[in-house]
Amino acid sequence: MRRLSIFRNGLQLLSPAIGSKPTLFQQASPQFVFRCYAAPPKRFYKHTGVLYCDGQYEITLDQRKLKTPKGTVFRVKSEPLALAVALEWDAQKERILQTDMHLSSLCNTAIDNPNHVVKFDAVQQLLSFLETDTILYHSADVDNPNAKALYDMQVREWNPIIDWVNEKFGVDLQPTRDIGSPHVSDESKAVIQRHLLSYNDWAIHGFCFAVETLKSLILTLACVERLIPVEKAVLLSRLEEEYQSGYWGRVEWAHDLNQQQMQGRVAAAVLFIHLNSTSSAVRRKNIP
Repeated sequence: MRRLSIFRNGLQLLSPAIGSKPTLFQQASPQFVFRCYAAPPKRFYKHTGVLYCDGQYEITLDQRKLKTPKGTVFRVKSEPLALAVALEWDAQKERILQTDMHLSSLCNTAIDNPNHVVKFDAVQQLLSFLETDTILYHSADVDNPNAKALYDMQVREWNPIIDWVNEKFGVDLQPTRDIGSPHVSDESKAVIQRHLLSYNDWAIHGFCFAVETLKSLILTLACVERLIPVEKAVLLSRLEEEYQSGYWGRVEWAHDLNQQQMQGRVAAAVLFIHLNSTSSAVRRKNIP
């Protein structure tokens, strides 16, 4: 029995019959691994809409109701959120790129809750990010001129955010220059925990999405509290990468694409938090 593999020049024999040795060509030929990915589904609808039903809002694609991956009818309590999701679906071109539809993904996760996460456990996971928060780790090798310049930039850009969160919430978070994690007191964790628990379950899903993107609970709080815009939060989370890119050079398309993707994710998460934390800003008009 012979095995087949795809080589540079087409379909070739990877190995001869069992018990025989491969030829020199077969030993030296480069092998490529091919993976198959499903193509994004084609757009199957022409119009999107929002339907009000029993105090909640549903999304319609032509005459069909949008459903979650588990098959549940897509329903949200916030009309602005429903309108934003409908716009995401309406913005799709020939193919539906669900990986770029962050608001829809957040809603699906909140509705289906595939991992059966409760709010308290999600908050504990968010608190665990404090001890590994990006902006609490400053460059340690200040004897190196390059590292010293990076450290000065971190102090200039990050410390005002740390000072703000300490004053805003009455906590004592201090950056570290050691390999070990910064010390975060139980009192500080308790204060941040109470603040996070004041949000509803849906908003906590938004926090998780933003924190996992920025690798920083502090920057996420600064965004949600409108201290800094999303663009600056992403820049601060990538401060060392941006500094090294400026020093060694950057691959324009790669760095820019990553930055744009992060901004899209964080912007969607912050909007998701706000739309699930305040009353609907769009009032339903009753027509007699």
